[in-house]
Order: sequence, then C-alpha cells, then structure tokens
Amino acid sequence: MWKRFSLRTRFFLPLGIMFVAALLVGAISLQLFAPAQLSDESALAARSARAVADALNGVLRTSANPQATLDAFAQAIGTSGTIHFQPTGTGPPFHPPVEVQTPIGRVPSWFVNLLAIPEVDASFPVRIEGKQVGELIFMPDLSADIFEKWIGFVAIAFSAVALTLLTGIIANFTAGAVLRPLQDLGQGLTRMRRGDYEQLIPQSGPPEIRRSAEEANELARTLSRLSQDNRSLLRRIVSLQDDERRGMARELHDELGPLLFGIRANTVALLEAIPQGDAQLAASADGMLQSVEALQQANRRILDRLRPLYIHELGLEKSIETLLQYARAQAPGLELVSHVDARLNAIEGLLSQTVYRVIQESITNVLRHARAGSVTVEASMKAAELIVEVSDDGIGFPKDCVFGRGLTGMQERARALSGTLELVREDGWTIVRCRLPVGDSALG
Repeated sequence: MWKRFSLRTRFFLPLGIMFVAALLVGAISLQLFAPAQLSDESALAARSARAVADALNGVLRTSANPQATLDAFAQAIGTSGTIHFQPTGTGPPFHPPVEVQTPIGRVPSWFVNLLAIPEVDASFPVRIEGKQVGELIFMPDLSADIFEKWIGFVAIAFSAVALTLLTGIIANFTAGAVLRPLQDLGQGLTRMRRGDYEQLIPQSGPPEIRRSAEEANELARTLSRLSQDNRSLLRRIVSLQDDERRGMARELHDELGPLLFGIRANTVALLEAIPQGDAQLAASADGMLQSVEALQQANRRILDRLRPLYIHELGLEKSIETLLQYARAQAPGLELVSHVDARLNAIEGLLSQTVYRVIQESITNVLRHARAGSVTVEASMKAAELIVEVSDDGIGFPKDCVFGRGLTGMQERARALSGTLELVREDGWTIVRCRLPVGDSALG
C-alpha cells in the first residue's frame, strides 16, 4: 500500500500522524496526571476547612448560646463560597455542574470530562452539646485550575497545528522542487523509449537528479547516433535489396521472357501444323500452350513483386490502382475500396517504393490469411507525414503474433525512413498502419 502513495502523500501522512499522536499524548497526559494534580492543589484548602470546623466546634462548646452562634456563622459564610454550613436532615449536598467561563469562551464539557476530576469535596461534623447538628461542607472552586489546563491544551494544539502547517508547507515546496526534475526525467525517458532523442532533459533539482539527467542526455545522444547509423544501414540494406530485385527482374524479363515467348510461338506454329484428324496431338499441343501462357502470367506476377517497373512511368497512384486491380482479379468476391491521395505522385525513390511495398505486402497477407470480405486501402499526406492504412474485416491475428518475413520487411523499410509500422485490431478490423515522414531526411 505504501508503494502506491505519491511523494507528497508520503511527506504529509507522517506529519498528520505526528499531529494526531501529539494530541493523543496530550489527552493521555491530562487523563493520567490532572486528577492527582487537582487533588494535591485542593489538599491544602481541605486542611484549612478542617481547621475552621475544629475552631467552630470549639467556639460552640464555650458559647452561652451555641445555636445563635452557629446561625450567625452560617449567615456569615453564606452558600456561594467553597465552605458552607448544611444543617442535618436537609439532604445530600448539592453539587452544581462544572462549567468554567473564560475570556475566550466556555471550556468544553468534553475537556472537563477528559480531566476526570476527582472527588475533592470534604465534610466536617458540627456538634452542639455532643450532638451533630450539621456539617461544614468544603467544595473547592476548580475553575482556575481547569482554565489553566484548558489554556495549556489549546496552546499545545495550536502549536502542533502551526508546526504541522509550517512543516507541510516546507515539505510541499521540497517535494515540488524534487518532483519537477523527476517528472522531467521521466518524460525524457519516455521520449527516449519512443525514439525521440533530440529534446534533452532539463538539468535541475538536487545534484543527484541533475547527474541522472546529464547521464540520460548523454545516453540520448548515444542512442541518437546509433539510431541514425541504424537507419542509414537499413536504408542501404533496403537499397541493396531493391537493386538485387531489380537485377533478378531484369534477368527474368530479358532471358526467361523471350524463352517463354519463343516456346509459345513454336507451340502456336505446331498447333497450326497439326493435321485436323489428329485430335490427340492437337490436345497435347493445346495443353502445352496453356502451360506456357500460365508461365508467362506467373513470370509477370514475379516481375511485379520483384520490381514495379511502371512506378516511374505511371506514377505511384496509378501503380497502386493497378496493384488493386490484380487483387480484385485474384479474389472476385472481395470488396476492395481505395482512397489514394493524388499528391503521392510527387514522391519518388525509396519513399515511393516503400509505400507501394507496404500496400502490396498487406494485400498479399489479406488474400492469403485473412478470409476477409472487405478491404480498405488509404494513402494520404497530412502536413509533413505520409500515412498508409490497409484494413480488413477478416479473422485478425493471434495475440502472440510474430512478424513474418513480409511484415518484418515492411517494418525495416519504415524504420529506414524514420517511420513506424504497427499492426492493430480495432472494432473488428485488422489495420496495418504505416507512418512515414516526408522530407529530405526521409528521402536521403
């Protein structure tokens, strides 16, 4: 549970606990020591009351009219002081509720109850001619003592509140001074994880955090250099692959193409030379012609996958439309919708080939694996970014999907151009989304 608390909570929670603990300690101290202190402070007054009672009994013993003397004494002391006379048979002495009025208001009853005021009252018998005629009641006024303890408790409470607030303000500023650099460091590490190494982390806060930020910035510089080298290497690898494919396509076109054409021409000539009555030989020659035509179509498909030779002649938009027409021909029941930005014709080189290859490989995967009924191809330019999305309503991909050779090749091409490639599943659609920056850094 402690691990889930924020830094500020970890600062303030102990302060709050200390404040509550201080109040509890004060309350327990009052509960333990206040009764004994009140008893000790009332003991002297109680002894004085006993001395008064003894003196009164002595006077009554020598008085000619003890009752008149007693009445005069009772009238003299009254009933509002700490000592008063109560005749025998008038019931138990009255104990008024303890209510202490102070200049700052009445002391709360809960505080008076907290003090657990002890029984400090005392009574002393008054006798006339050996017969008890009443009692001299001693009931001390504890208002001053309770007020003193209430003022002390209030002072402790306000001091604890003031110290807690002051410490909390200091802790808040300290936490803020520590949290801001830590947040900057965390955001910088997040940017590094996403591949953004250009924006450096501000070096602020305590020396330990500044050193961590400096080390993280140095790591970002190193990763930036490695990333640039990696992109250059990937760009060279992709270019070499395209060169190799271009060479293979040239060989297939220049060598295999004429051979297939010659075989087809000879087969057509053979068909024309077969006598009309020789049906078996005509069927064999016709089968040979069909096989040759199938080989020529397969050769054209292979040439198209190795290198779309018509991108430079037709433009990227028209080349993509031609690719989609081939896909419709291979899957007549597939609903294929495309939205291709005409501005794509302005791009060239490795960027245009990457866009074409991403769409080509995505469509190939849909035809082979997706069992989809509808496919949407979108290629557009937004600001300085080119976005390619190929989505289908097929069966999707397993959770533990591992990129195969085709997806890996697309990802390498995207990374070579400082772009990204992601495969997601949204609302029953499988989406291949490629984002490529449009600029000199991407085209170089």
